[in-house]
Parts: sequence; structure tokens; C-alpha cells
Amino acid sequence: MKKRVLITGGAGFIGVNVAHRFLRRGWRVSVLDDLSRRGTDRNIRWLMGEGAVEFTRADLRNAAFAERWVRSRLDGLEAVVHLAAQVAVTTSVADPRTDFEKNALASLNILEAVRRSGKKPFTFYASTNKVYGGMEHVRTALSRGRWSYVGLPHGVSEREPIDFHSPYGCSKGSADQYFRDYARIYGLPTVVFRQSCIYGPHQQGNEDQGWLAHFMKMAQAGKGVSVYGDGRQVRDALFVEDLVDAIEAAYIRRAKAAGRIYNVGGGPKSTISLRELLAWIEKRSGRPLPVSWGPWRPGDQKVYVSDIRLAGRELGWRPKTGLGAGLEALWSWLERG
Repeated sequence: MKKRVLITGGAGFIGVNVAHRFLRRGWRVSVLDDLSRRGTDRNIRWLMGEGAVEFTRADLRNAAFAERWVRSRLDGLEAVVHLAAQVAVTTSVADPRTDFEKNALASLNILEAVRRSGKKPFTFYASTNKVYGGMEHVRTALSRGRWSYVGLPHGVSEREPIDFHSPYGCSKGSADQYFRDYARIYGLPTVVFRQSCIYGPHQQGNEDQGWLAHFMKMAQAGKGVSVYGDGRQVRDALFVEDLVDAIEAAYIRRAKAAGRIYNVGGGPKSTISLRELLAWIEKRSGRPLPVSWGPWRPGDQKVYVSDIRLAGRELGWRPKTGLGAGLEALWSWLERG
């Protein structure tokens, strides 16, 4: 019997890349997505053209439906990859109830559906670095035209206290802790990744989420971009295929990884500031990119870089794609339309 994976949010940017990898491995792939985000309909059409994917258009806010969806797909069930989410901080501020339902409630529903199924598949949750909040106690300084940490050469580790600074942080952080606790209390082999900036093909970025793709798309369309703050803020960036490698590594080492939380991103060797991305785009496109500057937004971090050493030690994983190669791959994919 073929192994089966259930992927929620499987038509999204990360989900479609995860689903494609499992298809290539010969797994049966069942995808659930409500197709509410722009570009997901295109992604699912592409994915279904790549292999025999079973697709369900729905969300997980109804507990009874979530349980039926899981129970009807137990044959060969080896893995559940929970990616479905509301992903924008600004949207969470405007509509915190929907944010809670799509992130915290839906996550509890999928956990309960798996627990009540009687099976114990590898169960993965995509969390976020936003659970660490503003990290006001960590000193930052300008160095070589970009913000950097003072005293954190490897970046932010899993020992950093969680501190939710937005409805989005609250909803994702609640789910993050539920996944960890279901390993402790019920013995489910859950794994949580607190992900940094993920980028790559099939990403339909916008101003609130997916900024690397958003800036590139605007430049390719001959439009300008808005930058809030001084443009020297820094993020670590991880190419999506490297993230999928990490999820696979967690599945392979699930006995060791069960109940664990890992910070997963590009790490200190793969960081970029907004100004550096603007310069890269202008060089790649051969023309200036108009920029409108605005004040810092509440909650914006001057720098966030993941300490990825724990994932390296316990999962045997490290990023393979250099930042330059990854940016070029995303630019080329967007350019092809």
C-alpha cells in the first residue's frame, strides 16, 4: 500500500511545493485548501497536472468536517502537514476573529481529528518567528548599512521566550503550543517549525506577506514599491526547496523530533536587507525601481535571523541554496508568468 500524506493549505506557496515533493516520492497526496488566496487556483491546477492529487476545496473551521476528512483517508496514512492559515499580521488586526478561527481553531480541529482517528502519523505544523514578538530586550545596531543583533552571532534560538505582539502572533502561537502539547499529552509525533522568510517558485507575494516576491513582481510590472522604516531592516531568507528538505528530514527522524520545535530559516549566512533587495532588483531588471518611503509600522522588527543549529544537529539538515541562486530562481519563475 502506498504511503499517504494529508496536506492542508496544499494549494498555497509552501503547500504546493511540499505536495510536489511527496508526489515525486511516490506517495498518495490528499490536499485541502479553500483557495481564498490569490494564485492558489493556478497552483492547484499546476499540481494536479503533475500527478494524481486528490483535492478538496474546504477549510478546517468546522470540527466535524475536519474529523470526517481525516477519517476517510486513514488507509496508508503516514503524515499530516498542516500549512493552512491566515498569514498576514495586518489582516489579523483588522479581523482578529477570522484570524483566530483560521489559525488557532482550525489547528485544534486537525489535531483532534488526528488524535481521534486512532492513528499516530507524523504531524507537522508551520509556525512563525512572529511568536517571539518584538524582542525589545535584544540590542541591535547599524553595521555596514544594515541592522544586526548585538551578541547573537548565530541568530534567535528556540530558547527565546515567546511573546505574542499581534492577533496573528497569538493565533499562530496558540497553535504552536497545542502541537507541542499533543506530543506530550497524547503521544502524537508532532513537529513544529518556527519559520522565517520563505521564498521561491509558486509564491504570489503581496505587501503584507511574501515581500521578496512582491517587490520582484512590482518591478517586473514597471510599478513602484512602498518601504516602511529605513530599509536597513534585515531578514534571513530560506528557499522553499530547502524548507521542504527540512520537513522531509523531520519525517525521517520523527522518532527523535517528536514534540520538538525548531527555528527554520536561512540563518546568518542567508540574510538580506530591504535596500539590498532593491539594489538586486534594479541590477537584475536594468532599470530604477521607484520607492515611496513611509514610517516604521508598529511591531516591525529591525532584524530577525534564525539560529538554525538545533535543526542541523537533530535533523541533519542545512540549507543548500545560496541567496543569489534562490533570488534568481524566483525572479525567473515570476517572469514566466
